[in-house]
Amino acid sequence: MGIEAAITRSDGGSAPGGDPVRVRRALISVSDKTGVIEFARGLAQLDVELLSTGGTATAIREAGFEVTDVAEFTGSPEILGGRVKTLHPRLHAALLARRDDPEHVATLEAEGIEPIDLVCVNLYPFERVTAGSDVSERDAIESIDVGGPTMIRAAAKNHRHVAVLVRPESYDAVLAELADSGGTISTETRHWLANEAFAHTAAYDSAISRWFGMRYEVFPSHWVMSYEKFLDLSYGENPHQKAALYVESPVRQHVLSGVAKQHGKALSFNNVLDLDSARRLTEEFERPSCVIVKHNNPCGCAIAETPDEAYERAFACDPLSAFGGVIVFNRPVGRALAERLSRQFIEVLLAPGFEDGALEVLTRKEAVRILEVEAPAYYEPRERDVKRVRGGLLAQDHDRIDETREAMTVPTEATPNEAQWRDLLFAWRVCRHVRSNAIVLAKDGATVGIGAGQMSRIDSVRIAIEKAREACGPDAGELLRGAALASDAFFPFPDGPRLAIEAGIDSLIQPGGSKRDGEVVAACDAAGAAMVFTGRRHFRH
Repeated sequence: MGIEAAITRSDGGSAPGGDPVRVRRALISVSDKTGVIEFARGLAQLDVELLSTGGTATAIREAGFEVTDVAEFTGSPEILGGRVKTLHPRLHAALLARRDDPEHVATLEAEGIEPIDLVCVNLYPFERVTAGSDVSERDAIESIDVGGPTMIRAAAKNHRHVAVLVRPESYDAVLAELADSGGTISTETRHWLANEAFAHTAAYDSAISRWFGMRYEVFPSHWVMSYEKFLDLSYGENPHQKAALYVESPVRQHVLSGVAKQHGKALSFNNVLDLDSARRLTEEFERPSCVIVKHNNPCGCAIAETPDEAYERAFACDPLSAFGGVIVFNRPVGRALAERLSRQFIEVLLAPGFEDGALEVLTRKEAVRILEVEAPAYYEPRERDVKRVRGGLLAQDHDRIDETREAMTVPTEATPNEAQWRDLLFAWRVCRHVRSNAIVLAKDGATVGIGAGQMSRIDSVRIAIEKAREACGPDAGELLRGAALASDAFFPFPDGPRLAIEAGIDSLIQPGGSKRDGEVVAACDAAGAAMVFTGRRHFRH
């Protein structure tokens, strides 16, 4: 979010009052030197005296600008190999003194301390250093910044008299305000910058706390997280609810990482939820695939030789539910596919590219949100799956399918053939992304019926079969004959498998583990159907 000319609180009041501050002296000490030379140049052109430390001072000096070392300002050299260089009473008095307090002003004059009006500081890259699994304890500890956060907090606390910058993105706006105002910076801007500064140090401390805690426990006693607003959304789950997307700070990979919006309305809360579900499912497949999600459940998924074919087969699973859905491809969309897509009402369309003419076709509809993947998503393996409950959070490991075909067992007399195995494993991957109780029917690499979110598993089976029959009409019998069924958890009774087998299903995959597994297997054996036990369930509540 940029710096506004005036900032108002959420309760409608204005930011705290105060007079503009003339910037005569600035301290610059940064780890991330992006844009810092240009910022120093802008300050120098406004006749601002520059103070700095270590490598930052060297970079500014080599760029041709005068700079005073902090050691000269404090009268004390850096010690302990640089661990102590800005932790000095003279420096912090220059930052913390209230200019409207006669006693503070008198103290500065008596001690010969010149006040500092602007601080530009960012911190040692702790998260980047500790991101690797092989980082040493010594390197991690040495990347914990002490002086930087102390200066930032001091300047932010005294924002009535000092401006503090922690992000290179703020440099241009601050320079522009200084130039336009004759060298002063407003109270509104200082207040906003202080807000950013405290958020910055909070995020930094949370990263350190998280690193320490997770060295002892997978789920540490204290889980301190920091989030930064990434995007205001058009509305929440319902139009009367306001909403925004927040991402972990410092910003990591997230649902919209590497995604560029090419066209359409602003994203809503539900759009982002569905997009996350669709992207996660699409990433299960290496072959060209298409996923259609509606109300946070896939209503169609297929793999094929081309994205065009994958779309046709995914759409055929449940054309009615696909209306107004979120569609995600893992291959670029060509013009012919765009023409086909343009005949459907789509909320969000995401693909890793659009070939010549495709966007021209798709943008004829003003409302459709078109997103392009410019960089593949990467999910941090240490990331936790979190769900909000009243007054707290539920946290768990992400649910991943790492059970292999070799580790699965076949308890039935019939053994799946290769074609059945392919459909069983495909349906099993899709099933993990369906709200439980989840049932997925699949054939030849495409879903043909999905039953989701029912309190009874047999109801999910019934819905999946009915969906297939609704979509195919008179041809449903042929479609279901030889199809595979996946269930995200065990069948508590044999009624679900019997219903599926009666509809034409001849292979099933499920975790197993019910007290009545023997009855379930017997029902399959009686019909000559094959069943696979995975040994692991995949609920998605």
